[in-house]
Amino acid sequence: MDIVSFGDIHMDIKAIGAVEPLKRADLVVVTGDLTNYGGRGDALQVIDALRLYSGQLLVLPGNLDQLEVLDFLEGEKISLHGRGQIINTVGIFGVGGSNITPFNTPIEFTEQELDGLLETGYAQVAGAQYTILVSHAPPFGTTTDVLANGAHAGSPAVRAFIEKRQPDLCITGHIHEAKGRDRIGRTEIINPGMIGHGGWVEISCTPENLTAHLQG
Repeated sequence: MDIVSFGDIHMDIKAIGAVEPLKRADLVVVTGDLTNYGGRGDALQVIDALRLYSGQLLVLPGNLDQLEVLDFLEGEKISLHGRGQIINTVGIFGVGGSNITPFNTPIEFTEQELDGLLETGYAQVAGAQYTILVSHAPPFGTTTDVLANGAHAGSPAVRAFIEKRQPDLCITGHIHEAKGRDRIGRTEIINPGMIGHGGWVEISCTPENLTAHLQG
């Protein structure tokens, strides 16, 4: 199975078409921030653009999407927020929004809430051969959560969950300038940055292994 993942679209629909492997992907996973403080209508524009390339989507809301975007994604049956799904041998689960920020953005959660959502999603895929965590907020204290000023802005709850459960892979976003890779134990962490800056992740899963490559 071939998966393409990216996020932080922020209404940059044109950038979606620049992701060359989209049409041949078996699954497209979006890590959040479809819009810029937008609601259902803006999110629909992005989802319609994605569906031109792929019929199988799993999508998180980001912290800059309005709460109604979460309801919209759930109504479309493509939400990954607090949910998990096993496709072939791969269990994919996720949590959207972000940990608490100084900016009072539309979808934020306490660390305790994030932990509960993570455990709920994980419980639905724990038996899969491979597990992929998709979290809009990156784990705290990694190269994938560093702001331009050098401070770490990720979620301690996401980090603690990864340390405890050790999924095979974590795809994240939220911190645009923290594009890159890191590792917590056996879990590889990848933040592809904003799609408008040309970043995405290609994941290949075979019976023998799961591999992920940061592109752009």
